[in-house]
Amino acid sequence: MILSGKEILKNIGSNIIIEPFDEKKINPNSYNLSLHNELLVYENYILDMKTPNPTKVIKIPEDGLLLEPGKLYLGRTNEFTSTSKYVPMLEGRSSTGRLGLFIHVTAGFGDIGFSGYWTLEIFCVQPIKVYPNVEICQIYYHDIHGEYDLYNSGKYQNNTGIQPSLMYKDFEK
Repeated sequence: MILSGKEILKNIGSNIIIEPFDEKKINPNSYNLSLHNELLVYENYILDMKTPNPTKVIKIPEDGLLLEPGKLYLGRTNEFTSTSKYVPMLEGRSSTGRLGLFIHVTAGFGDIGFSGYWTLEIFCVQPIKVYPNVEICQIYYHDIHGEYDLYNSGKYQNNTGIQPSLMYKDFEK
């Protein structure tokens, strides 16, 4: 079952951490998250799953940055989130989707116990100008039934910035 906005609000500071938190960003069943002022782009055209792929940082100026179609941008939320009781999920806002801006290509499913900033896989279908601090996506929470283990992957847990793919570590096992 998905938590209502009122239930999210009741759990803030205990079972759900969102920092910084602004009550105005609560929706009927989600909370809006905003875009940090940096993006990462991969430097190589061809990416290899078995190796670290070099990236470069792009700053989003206050007057906006024009994104190009066909290019993957990695961003992150301004908000740090954590929960050890609920399953966090991330979705784009309908307003961004209606502009052809996708903020998570495949990774909107979070693990119970995840703590960190959300890395956003940003892709656009036509040129679009984005701005820092815009409310770009929303987080919502499912309850969980049955016994479970908390997420404890060393790859992405407690991150402090944008995380490029660390899939190459899966091949090191």
